[in-house]
Amino acid sequence: MITNCPGWIPAALLLTAASAGCQADSRSDNRSSDWQPLFDGQTLSGWRGYHDQSVPNGWRVEDGLLHFSSGRGDLVTVETFSDFELSLEWKISEGGNSGIFYLAALGADQIYMSAPEMQVLDDERHRDGKDPLTSAGANYGLHPAPRGVVKPAGQWNAARIKVEDERIEHWLNGQLMVEYTIGSPEWQALVDDSKFTDWPEYGKSRTGHIGLQDHGDPVWYRNIRIRRLD
Repeated sequence: MITNCPGWIPAALLLTAASAGCQADSRSDNRSSDWQPLFDGQTLSGWRGYHDQSVPNGWRVEDGLLHFSSGRGDLVTVETFSDFELSLEWKISEGGNSGIFYLAALGADQIYMSAPEMQVLDDERHRDGKDPLTSAGANYGLHPAPRGVVKPAGQWNAARIKVEDERIEHWLNGQLMVEYTIGSPEWQALVDDSKFTDWPEYGKSRTGHIGLQDHGDPVWYRNIRIRRLD
């Protein structure tokens, strides 16, 4: 039995999911009845643009996968979430960059002005991969990611983000990458010493949308699901 696969997995994809590095995690209770699929593998129902009610050009469903090829616009869930556990799988193109946003508030010029981001990256080829603060799995720009966890471009990575009582965890391929308390003095000190200090709404929302970043590079997502913890 696969006990910690990030996302709802059809029977036909169980073997693929196992090969993607799904691992047991005693800190996560994965009762299937708790999980809500965010992507059905067929449509983009439940998603919209960050700046628009419609889905931005460039995001589409291909062979059961959510794929961004080219176009313009970040993708966000219609629903909002506060305390939750999000799990999904992603793979990135060579030299590619994307990201998973959470607690995103609408209304800012850009989604990253309000929402923390788990970095999605080809660490080997992208310049951001040289810095742990901007490498795959990091809380972008604030909390560094351990080295040697992300899989190469073109391979699937299993990601999980847990938000509960201001405590946030990033997991990648079964390994805890980042943990922090949003709003804490330690967190605020890091924000004040970063580019995020110029954006007063950054990290302030305790309820928000899940977002997938358009950074101009092809990226694929699958098995996206969430469970509420509140």
